[in-house]
Amino acid sequence: MSIEIANESGIDVDEASIVSSARFALDRMEVSPLAELSIVLVTLDVMEDLHERWMDLPGPTDVMAFPMDELEVGRRPDAAEPSPALLGDIVLCPAFAKDQARQAGHSLLDELHLLTVHGVLHLLGYDHAEPDEEREMFALQNRIMADFRDLLAAARKQDVQRSSDDRLLGAAGLDGRSDSETS
Repeated sequence: MSIEIANESGIDVDEASIVSSARFALDRMEVSPLAELSIVLVTLDVMEDLHERWMDLPGPTDVMAFPMDELEVGRRPDAAEPSPALLGDIVLCPAFAKDQARQAGHSLLDELHLLTVHGVLHLLGYDHAEPDEEREMFALQNRIMADFRDLLAAARKQDVQRSSDDRLLGAAGLDGRSDSETS
């Protein structure tokens, strides 16, 4: 799966982690590993321009998704015969998302993960314009995010254990360094 990311927002974020959240969502949705996706992080001004130009709505927003083509058969996992595709672009605005993260009581990176998953679902044909669509999309988004958070927590726990093991082995002189390296 090819996921390109470009940070043009001027805000330092963990780009690899954002790519990981997109890859996780695409895997969960059983999208072909041959699929391609682009993620762009932009400034408030750029997002405001895009929002007004493409949605005819004033002001900036948090995330926009631009599918490459009209939805084809095989894009959603419940459709027949999944196929590789150039999915499109997800545009994120970290400056806008920062306020949302603060209001939600979590980090900017957590908010960007959520918005990335939201954007992936839009690219796959999910929407939230109607109440039934909203329930379906947000339930799916919540399940993917819960699984992604569980994965991150397990990875952090493993890192802490590995660090603790390394300290213990070092204290016991079993860290793998030869005697000449320690003198």
